[in-house]
Amino acid sequence: MSLNDQAIDILTGNDRGGYTIPTKGLYPYQWNWDSAFIALGIASYDPDRAWSEVTALLDGQWPDGMIPSIIFRSDDPDYFPGPARWGKTPGAMPSTGVSQPPVLASVVRQLNAGGSPAEIARMREVFAPIMKWHRWFQSSRVMHGATVTTHPWETGRDNCPEWNIGLDQMAVAPDLAPYVRMDNKHVNPRFRPSQEQYDKYLTIVQRGEEMGWDQNRLLHEGPFLMADPTLHFVLLRANRDLKAMAEILGEDTAEIDTWIASGEASADYMWNDALGAFTARDVKTGAFSTGFSNASPLCFYADAGTPEQRGRIMENMKRIAGKVRFMLPSWDPDADAFEPQRYWCGPVWPQMNYMVAEGLARAGEVEMAGRIREDLSAAIRQSGFWECFNPLTGEGCVGNNFSWTAAVWLTWHGPQPLRGAA
Repeated sequence: MSLNDQAIDILTGNDRGGYTIPTKGLYPYQWNWDSAFIALGIASYDPDRAWSEVTALLDGQWPDGMIPSIIFRSDDPDYFPGPARWGKTPGAMPSTGVSQPPVLASVVRQLNAGGSPAEIARMREVFAPIMKWHRWFQSSRVMHGATVTTHPWETGRDNCPEWNIGLDQMAVAPDLAPYVRMDNKHVNPRFRPSQEQYDKYLTIVQRGEEMGWDQNRLLHEGPFLMADPTLHFVLLRANRDLKAMAEILGEDTAEIDTWIASGEASADYMWNDALGAFTARDVKTGAFSTGFSNASPLCFYADAGTPEQRGRIMENMKRIAGKVRFMLPSWDPDADAFEPQRYWCGPVWPQMNYMVAEGLARAGEVEMAGRIREDLSAAIRQSGFWECFNPLTGEGCVGNNFSWTAAVWLTWHGPQPLRGAA
């Protein structure tokens, strides 16, 4: 069976009727940015089904505009923390109390790149709820002009060493409710977040639930608050794509223009000059993280950063490229806490490679863009459709038969590769 056919089989096998789970067992619900990337892959062979992936995600939007990181359409005992642990949330269906990187606007624009009347009608269908989501980010997740997070899970880069500064500043709740992890029953615990990290993740969840998921209180009173280059650059790029959609639809762009200007100007809040990279920064202490992550080059995806900053980022990427067989590792091989097969402490991530490669290609960094794209493709050919890959060996990590890996493959190599794909 060809890799295209395998990828399509994975996506159809993970389909739950209008939405797609990341993989069986480990992740049995609909994840926010997973669904966005999944829609891109499905569009290569079934555009109508791709669109239902987008609209199903919007079904979980909260009244205040937030689209949560996970939508719980059931209560699967094989997953923790499920809806009971998150408590009562204000959306139309149970969900988590935090969001995820807002790639949806960029995906919708790409799905409708042809601009046919039917595509414009679909774009109009989702413009208002996506605009509302972006407005939520601007009001509930921005400090010092930078996009911040109240929980490492919100960034999508759960246990990246970037978050250690913020996690080290907080204590585990003395009254933390007991729990049993389920992730370690599906995956070797050595490759998952530590127990101490999990206790702190659940401490934030418990605090948020006690606040009734009041996002303003969580932002100002919660135990964890860090600026995140992933959220910042993904949102900036999404705002640019939202503006493009607004212009097509004849909508006013003044509000979006202010978001874009602010996002461009405030990227410097996360510029770590000592490292030559955009890094996470603890808002409470001002401390920067100490390693180059695969979020830093997302500045190219967002069309942000000065020429000097971009040049230093390229220097770091070339240095790292000489140390790994497969680009782009999620954490710097020269930094403390690098582990090539432990979740976000080193592995190559398909959705990050996709965005970084696209951004580099648009910026004219064609050679590095090609390396990042081809290395991921080579890892898939070697090992299959895993959640992520060891950057030294190409061995698959965490979950297999993974939806966004299949989707990224199809956007590049599928029966109808997507227009504008990196």
